[in-house]
This record gives sequence, structure tokens and C-alpha cells, in this order.
Amino acid sequence: MTGIDKKKIGLILSGGGARAAYQVGVLKAIHSILPKDASNPYDIIAGTSAGAINGVALASYSENYRIGMRHLERIWTGFSPDQIYRTDFLAITRSILRLLRTTLIGRKYKHDTVSLLDNTPLRNLLSKVIQFDNIQKAIDNGALHAMCVTGSGLESGESVSFFQGHYSIVNWQRHRRIGYRSRVGVDHLLASSAIPMIFPSIQINKEYYADGAVRQLAPISPALHLGAEKVLVIGVSGDAHKRKDSIEGMGYPTPAKIMGHMLNAAFLDSMETDVERLQRINRTVDMIPENIRTKHRMDLKPIELLEINPSISLDDIAGRHSHELPKALRLFLGGSGNSSRNGSGILSYLLFSSGFCKDLIALGYKDGLERRAEIEEFFSDHMPNQDAKDKKSA
Repeated sequence: MTGIDKKKIGLILSGGGARAAYQVGVLKAIHSILPKDASNPYDIIAGTSAGAINGVALASYSENYRIGMRHLERIWTGFSPDQIYRTDFLAITRSILRLLRTTLIGRKYKHDTVSLLDNTPLRNLLSKVIQFDNIQKAIDNGALHAMCVTGSGLESGESVSFFQGHYSIVNWQRHRRIGYRSRVGVDHLLASSAIPMIFPSIQINKEYYADGAVRQLAPISPALHLGAEKVLVIGVSGDAHKRKDSIEGMGYPTPAKIMGHMLNAAFLDSMETDVERLQRINRTVDMIPENIRTKHRMDLKPIELLEINPSISLDDIAGRHSHELPKALRLFLGGSGNSSRNGSGILSYLLFSSGFCKDLIALGYKDGLERRAEIEEFFSDHMPNQDAKDKKSA
């Protein structure tokens, strides 16, 4: 294909705490499948929560894509929980007491930070490993068209996508969804990944923001607003589109089980629903002849979609690594990290351990390689022109 046929590819990285290590594995597989002389294949990068951290890290290396991939993998394989949040008994106890104090005597302590965990270590880590200034340089030099990070406004109830991109992109507003041009920094990443009640909310301008997955009804939408004409969605749900077998009652669910269920609803369900919606719209658009769409000025066109999800349950993998959860947090969760049946749903979000992350990266890499033919077809218009290469070699 020629440059005229090139369509802007949007990379969409969903949230999911430590589950986002899986995305690194898939990106690594794509990196190995594409030609070595290929430049950054992602014109637009849209991320939420931990997916936003992956997305911004990748965007900052848009001009050195291959180095960026190695850097991203090195970060995740070297993770330990204490790089994300304070893991000592004293810090967790203080956070719990502060939470209870604010709940019981809210008026007097209304300015206290309310969260289970102190993620100051994450702020320090992001400041060290991400060169935010490189994002605008990549946009100015044409290596990146746009990127965005999504957070959830706690006062407005709106899903806000903070974006940096080509000058032609304008702010947008839909029902409960806003796109706002901004210079993305550490605060935007911390806001987007502020899992409610687990990590503290972050103030940007005049509003506090929580995790972007909360109330994000259309996770694919920001990438389309930024100009994506086809999208690659890397999810973190190992149960996507699968209906579980019925199980017998096991007694009242533990607090960790309930929290895990709530996190799954926030992080996984909206993405799966939006993917299904896009597929349905594509089928509808394909049924309308192009001349009819043109005649009636119907601004509709199919959006090519490639979706990659874990081939097995990430909860089961988390259950095997439950012993790697910090002792203080394991005690607070009432020992629920001892098996995949008793709350590993929440484990898979908080288990930022090297062993767990390496296993997720390995799974993502395997799943990506198994989709080689689809990946090659999806990125075919972004590959170096083979005819031009043959002429040059001749």
C-alpha cells in the first residue's frame, strides 16, 4: 500500500491496575512481528488508569519506538509493590485510621486524603521514568498524531479525556464525555489511575478526579475523536465474551470479593460493551451502500477493529502469586489472597510484583504471537513500502 492508503491507527489501553502488565506483553509481540525498520505504528494512543501509564510511556518514545518498548518492559519486569504504594504496617494503618476518622468526623477532617493506600512511591517513579516533554516533540515532528489520558470528575460526574495532539484537533463534548486539550503530566496519570478508596483522588484545576474507568461509558470514543480510523484494543479481561458456568453458593462473599467485583465492573465491563457496540455499528454501516451514505450526507464509516484479550483468567494467575502481596495488605484483606476463589479479583489489581507481572507479560506475548496473521494485516498500511525497498536494493 502507499502512504495515501494509510489510515490512522488508534491504540486503546484499558485500565486494570497490575493487570496492565498483560498489555506490555501484547505490545512486545506486535513489536517483534513488525519489520525492524518500522517506525512508531500507533498514530493515536488513548489510555485509562494503568493503561494510561503504559500509553504515556509509549507516547514519550514515539520517536524511538523500539527503545521505548524495551524501556516499558524493563519497568514492569522490575516492579515491586513498594514502588507503587507504601507497603509497611504503619502506613497502611494510618491510611485506614484516617479513612475512618474522615468518615465519622467528616466535617472537621474534610480536607484529609481518603484512601486505603498511599501511592506517593508511584508519583516518584513516574517522574523518573517518563520524559513528558518528549510527547509534544513527537507530535511536532509528526511521529505521533495525538494521545490522551482519561479521568473521572468527582463533582461533575464527567469522563474527561485530557489530550495532547495535532493543532487541528479541537475540544469535544458529548453527554458525560469531554475532550480537553492539556499538557499531560504526572498529575493526570495519578488522577486516571486513582482507584476509588484505594488510591487518593487528584486535583486538576478546580476538580478532583478518580480513576478514568469509572463512568467511562465509551472507552473507544476518545481515540475516534482524536482521528483514529481503525483501532487496536488491548483488554485485560480473561473472561471477555464468555459466560461462566453456574456455581453453587459458597456463603456470604468476603469484602475482597465484593471489591474485586466492583473493580471488574469499572474496568472490564464498559470496554467489552463498547467493543460490542462498535462491532454492531460496523455491521449496520456495511449494510448501507456508500452512495446512499454520501447522498444523504451520513457521516458514517466502518472502523476496523482488532481486539486482543487474555486467553486465560488473570485472576487464576493472581491466585498463584498471592504470597507476593505485602503482608500488611494481605492481613487487611483478611487472608483473602490465599486462593483464586476467595478474592483474587482484587489481588490482580494490586499485585504489582515482579513474578505476577512477568507471567502476565509472557501471556500477552504468547497471545499476541498467536494472532500474527491478524496483526500483520491490521498494520499492513503502516509498513515500509516493499516495492520501494526492492528498488533501493536493486
